[in-house]
Amino acid sequence: MSDYSESDKKQDMHILHSMGYAQELERRMSSFSNFAVSFSIICILSGGINSLAQATAGAGGAAIGIGWPLGCFVSLVFAVAMAQISSAYPTAGGLYHWGSILGNRFTGWLTAWFNLLGLVTVLGAINVGTYYFFMGAFGTSYLGLTDTTVVRIVFLVIITGAQALVNHMGIGLTAKLTDFSGYLIFATAIVLAAVCLLAAPSYEFGRLFTFANYSGEAGGNVWPATSGVWVFLLGLLLPIYTITGYDASAHTSEETVKAAHSVPRGMVSSVLWSALFGYIMLCAFVLMLPNMDDAAKQGWNVFFWAMDTQVNPVVKDILYLAILVSQWLCGLATVTSVSRMIFAFSRDGGLPASKALSKVSPSYRTPVAAIWTGSILSVLFVWGSSLVSIGETPVYTIVVSCTVIFLFFSFAIPITLGLFAWGTSKWDKMGPWNLGEGMFKLFAVLSILAMVLIFVLGIQPPNDWALYITVGFLILTGIVWFGFESRRFKGPPIGEEVARRQAEIAAAEKAVGEV
Repeated sequence: MSDYSESDKKQDMHILHSMGYAQELERRMSSFSNFAVSFSIICILSGGINSLAQATAGAGGAAIGIGWPLGCFVSLVFAVAMAQISSAYPTAGGLYHWGSILGNRFTGWLTAWFNLLGLVTVLGAINVGTYYFFMGAFGTSYLGLTDTTVVRIVFLVIITGAQALVNHMGIGLTAKLTDFSGYLIFATAIVLAAVCLLAAPSYEFGRLFTFANYSGEAGGNVWPATSGVWVFLLGLLLPIYTITGYDASAHTSEETVKAAHSVPRGMVSSVLWSALFGYIMLCAFVLMLPNMDDAAKQGWNVFFWAMDTQVNPVVKDILYLAILVSQWLCGLATVTSVSRMIFAFSRDGGLPASKALSKVSPSYRTPVAAIWTGSILSVLFVWGSSLVSIGETPVYTIVVSCTVIFLFFSFAIPITLGLFAWGTSKWDKMGPWNLGEGMFKLFAVLSILAMVLIFVLGIQPPNDWALYITVGFLILTGIVWFGFESRRFKGPPIGEEVARRQAEIAAAEKAVGEV
């Protein structure tokens, strides 16, 4: 990259060495690429479409017109607070390191497990969403496929395997595809919005600010019957669940040029652009709907129903293809994120088989074992959880409802620690992206309040089992930590340990051909 000078490279490596780590991964990601990997995981064409019924079958038009900006702001406060920390500590598996450096070994270990569990399950959930979109767009109508567990798992094996293979072959190829994904999402969202507006029977802008209550039968039982206030609040889960995954910018820090500058910008800008383009796209979709009452009755099928009803079949299929490719690229970027988290946690001995999982391929400069392990675990999670139900609800559905709670917990832990660590010996030096103490602490407090809101909303019916799973996971982690890991796990290198690692760092860089 022409604007990446030798002094820039030395600065990036100096920061990494000062934290006790070698430059084993390859810095091939530009500032735009770092933005694109988070923008691709957020993917408004994935969550924004696949979870659309949370709004249309909830509070109706106001769930988009008013609820989408509110929910996006909830995600933004986390991104801004995390950006401040990422500029000071730009490493792969960033959240794990922040939790350790700003807290202690336990808080770092807990952050890593929450983030890792969230990333593995969200990868499975993203690719399941891609499967159901494929079935709705092409699988049933064109190929005559029927939704069964076997068909679902075979589909997941194929697309997840392809995502892992691309990641295996190097960050250069992955970055090119996620760069393309960024442009594709922008273009498809704008074209979809234009098509919706052209197909709209009329422009009733008032429906974007009209509250309704479609809970229960009126909304296809997407939400159980509840009050109008609650159904609006539950609709906030659409933007909150969609606008997540921006921690990918931090996870790819060691592959990004000028990381201390690029990572925080990538994180915040991915949220802002996703919020803006998602709003344009979804508002246009709501305006296209022939009737809000009829749309709500469609439940989870509202997107396909509206497109079939209002849009030219050829135009519709072209849009479906672009959306499907975008959703596959969303999964591709998620494999990148989860594998870097596994790699970073393993190089400090945080996982079983850590030595293998932290190994970087000299040929491809990627953590090959971490890539395939994360991908395989995501498929196994979907397969295993699809076979078991609690009552009439599959365990898969229940666990996915916990996924975003786990992810946001992993965001909230280092942010909360940073609130108290600012200016102390644990965090006395800020990065070049600096809000200042007052602004950071404001966003940190807002993040804590947002975490409470997300947790309360995330455990409401029909996801009430999420409470028991979350509490159970906390109890299990406590048993594992105090029973085993507190004596074994050393955490990231600090103090004299960093100095002692310099010879190992040089050897590790030589082994992968870093010069």
